[in-house]
Amino acid sequence: MTRQEDEAQSTTQGGIGQNAIDGETPTARHLDDKSTMMPTQRDPANTLRGCQRILILGRTGSGKTTLARELAAAIGVPHVELDALYFGPDFSTVPLSLLRERTSAAIAGDRWVTDGNKSAVRDLVWPRADTVIWLDYPLVVSLWRLGRRALWRTTVLKAQGAERDGKAGLPRQFLLAAKGVLTALRSHKGQRREYPRMFAKQENQHLAVVRLRSPRATRDWSARAPRG
Repeated sequence: MTRQEDEAQSTTQGGIGQNAIDGETPTARHLDDKSTMMPTQRDPANTLRGCQRILILGRTGSGKTTLARELAAAIGVPHVELDALYFGPDFSTVPLSLLRERTSAAIAGDRWVTDGNKSAVRDLVWPRADTVIWLDYPLVVSLWRLGRRALWRTTVLKAQGAERDGKAGLPRQFLLAAKGVLTALRSHKGQRREYPRMFAKQENQHLAVVRLRSPRATRDWSARAPRG
């Protein structure tokens, strides 16, 4: 198994195919097998053919939104950012009822790419999705990206503060940066325990899952799968 194959693992589940674990490809059914009438198995590790509604998962700082935005543009479908439905101006948040209403409306279409881990709307998003791309990077990658994000936001706020008589809102930004780091630390082991168990549940057997273990694996996948 090559390094790229080890870092990009595909699991095609449920009624559309057999399990593929740790990068192994399940044995394909012959076209003349009349014992069952099953739809063509999706193979999102190599091609997004047949993938209509794609959910990007991953820890804070893993780059979910960036990948989702690029992927949606590449395959010509709407991008739904769950955080954008939840956060308002100056990082205010909306009530849960409004978040669920917005989410239901946003994912009502036949084709989309969305990103986000929010458990409050998981019961809405997961049943609608047919494909999951899981960015399961080493913790250091998320922490490095969170640090870069905090530095960039601080620079922007300082520039804005200079235009607002020094009111830059930096204490709040530092608090948000610290919260992001704590969230990444807390979710690192949690997601690695929780997601495989969730993917194995009966109600999630319709999902085809690709687990990408490094930014390099994601770049290789992004260069290959959307064009498949």
